[in-house]
Amino acid sequence: MTSTPPQKLSPRRRFGQLTASRPLRITALVVFVAIVLLVVMWDWNWFKGPVERLVEARTGRALVIGGDLDVDLGRTTTVRADALRFANADWSESETMASADRAEIRIEIFPLLFKREVRVPEIRLVKPILLLETNPEGGAANWDIDFGDEKEGGTPAQVRGLWVDAGHLRYLDVPGRTDLDVRLSSRESAEAGRAPAITIEGGGNWTGNEFTLEGVVESLLALQDTDKPYRIDLRARAGATRAHVRGSLVAPLQLQDFDVQFALSGRNLAHLYPLIGIAMPDTPPYALDGRLTRDVDTWHYDGFTGKVGQSDLGGSAAVTLGRERPFLKADLVSKRLDFDDLAGFVGGAPDHEDGDALDPELVERERRLAASGRVIPDTPYDLGKLRSMDADVRLRAQRINAPDLPLNDMDAHLLLEAGLARLDPLNFGVAGGDIRSTIRLDARKDTIQTRLQATVRRIDLGGLFKPDTLAGDAVGRIGGAFNLVGTGNSVAAMLGSADGDVAVGMGAGRVSNLLVELAGIDIYEALKYLIGKDQQIPVRCAFADFGVQNGVMETRALAFDTTDTIIIGEGTIDLGEERLDLLLRPRPKDRSFLALRTPLTIGGSFSQPSFRPDFARLGLRGALALALGSIAPPAALLATLELGGGEDSDCGGSYAK
Repeated sequence: MTSTPPQKLSPRRRFGQLTASRPLRITALVVFVAIVLLVVMWDWNWFKGPVERLVEARTGRALVIGGDLDVDLGRTTTVRADALRFANADWSESETMASADRAEIRIEIFPLLFKREVRVPEIRLVKPILLLETNPEGGAANWDIDFGDEKEGGTPAQVRGLWVDAGHLRYLDVPGRTDLDVRLSSRESAEAGRAPAITIEGGGNWTGNEFTLEGVVESLLALQDTDKPYRIDLRARAGATRAHVRGSLVAPLQLQDFDVQFALSGRNLAHLYPLIGIAMPDTPPYALDGRLTRDVDTWHYDGFTGKVGQSDLGGSAAVTLGRERPFLKADLVSKRLDFDDLAGFVGGAPDHEDGDALDPELVERERRLAASGRVIPDTPYDLGKLRSMDADVRLRAQRINAPDLPLNDMDAHLLLEAGLARLDPLNFGVAGGDIRSTIRLDARKDTIQTRLQATVRRIDLGGLFKPDTLAGDAVGRIGGAFNLVGTGNSVAAMLGSADGDVAVGMGAGRVSNLLVELAGIDIYEALKYLIGKDQQIPVRCAFADFGVQNGVMETRALAFDTTDTIIIGEGTIDLGEERLDLLLRPRPKDRSFLALRTPLTIGGSFSQPSFRPDFARLGLRGALALALGSIAPPAALLATLELGGGEDSDCGGSYAK
C-alpha cells in the first residue's frame, strides 16, 4: 500500500486563509482590550443613581449614597456603601430616619438568579444612627414603610444576620413625653445559629421623667417578625426607682403582648405616679417581682411577691388604660403586715430601720410632725391624685405586727371612682374581737368630706394590755359604735372638724383589785394587796359615751363600776388641738381610813398625756352627780351613788350587753 504525499498549498491559498482569520483575531484583540479597559476603568459608583431611584420607588423615601459604592463579586457577593442617608417620614421634624458611615451587605447570587429570592447572610453597619418616631397626629409611625413586595408578587428579603458597630438609636414619642436615646453594639450570641444580640446603654425621659437604661436585647432583625417573641433583658433606673425586665414580647414597638418577669424596687411607691400614672400612698422602701403581661389595654402584674418596708406583700394587680381614667384592680395579701408601714395612707411617715433608705421627703415630714409635738398627721391629700384614677383594691393581712396595739389581722377593700373613695370594709381583728368600719372620702370638691362609721365587737379587755401588767389579766368584752362626719384635706383637719358620736361599753367581767384600789387612791387596800396577793374583783359594767362637735369629744356618760369601786368621770378630748381634759372620780364602796378619794385628772397632749390627783376639784362631786342624773340610762343611775359606801348601779341598757 502506497501513501499519498501531502498536498502543498500554493502561496495564494495560504495568503487567503491568513486573510480570512485576521478579522477574528482583531475582534478577539478588541474584546480583550475592551475588557481590560473596562476592568481598569470600571466604577461601581455608576450604579449609585439607579440604586437610589429604585429604593425611592419602592419605599417613597429618598436614599442618598454620599460615599463610594463597591461590589466584591462571587457566589456570595458583598456590596459596600459609604455615607448612607435614608429620609424620614414627611411629618417628622427630622429629615433623616437612618444613616450610617458604612453598610456592608452580603447577598447569595444563585438564589437571586434562579429563584428570585433575596438571601442576605449578613448586614454590617458602622456607626449607624436610627430614629424611630410615633406620629404626633396619631397616624402611622415612621418605621411603617410599604416596600411594595406584596403588590409586585415578590417575597421579602431574608436577612439572617446583623452586626452593629457603635450604633445609636433614638425612640421619640412626643404625645407620651418619652424620648429614649441609647448606644448599641453587637455581641456574639451564645446560641449557635442566632443573630448577634445587641447591648444597650443610655437613657432619656419616660413620661417626662429622667431615667437610665442598660441591658441586652435580641438582634434588631427580630423586630421585623411581629409574630415571633422578642427577647429582652433590661434594667432601668429613674431616681431611686429601679426596674428589671427579662423575658419576651411580641410587636415591641407597639408595646403589645408582653410576657416578661418584672422586678420593681424603690424608696416609695408614691414615686410611681409620674412614671406610670397610678397614684399610690407613701410607703417605706419596697421590692417586688412578678410576671408582667398585657392584654389589649390592660397590663397584668400576676403572682408577684416582695416586701414593702417590714411587711411582706404578694398577689396580683391589673391596670387598664384607654379609659377616661386609668383603672387599678388588685388583690393583695400580706402574711405579716407591719402596722407602721400603713402610716402613709393617713399622711404620716412610715417607720423605718434605715434612715438613709427612706424617702427624704418622708423623713422631713416625720421630723416636722415630731417637732410640732402633734400625733395626728396633717399632710394634705393630693386631690389631683384622688381624681386621676379609679381603683378596686383588696388588701388582707393575715397577721399584724404592732407592739403597742393589740391588732391581729386586717381586711380592707378600697373603691375609688372620680375622686370618691370608700373603704368598705376596713376591718381589724383586735384582742379576740374586731372593729368593723366603713370610711367614705368625697374629694370631688376642693374640700374633702369624710364619714366614718364603725362598730366595736367583743374585744377582750385583758387583751388590750400587755400580759405582765395589772390589767393584763382583766376579763370582759367591749363593744361600741363610732359615727363621725368631718371636712378637711388631711386627717388632722378631718378629725379637728368632726361631728358625731363615740360610745363604748362593757358588761360583766373581772379586773385586778389592786388596780382598782390604786385608781381610788386607797392606800390601805393597795398596801394590803401589794404585801399579800392580788385578787380579781367582778366588774359590773363600764361605758364611755361622747358627743362630738367641731372636733371636741365631750362626755355624756363615763363610768367604770365594780363590786368594790365605781369610777365616774366627765371632760373633753379635743381632737383638733390634741388636748386631754378628763376628770375621773373614784368612789370606793368600802370604807378605808387611808382612802384619799380625790379626783384624778387626765390632761396634757396626745403626745405627752398626764395622770395626777386633783385636790382642787373635790367640790365638783355635786355638779357631776347632777349632770349624770340628766342623761339617759345607764349613766343616769350613777347619780344615786353616795360618797361613802357607794351603791351598785343598775348596769342595764345597751352598753352592758
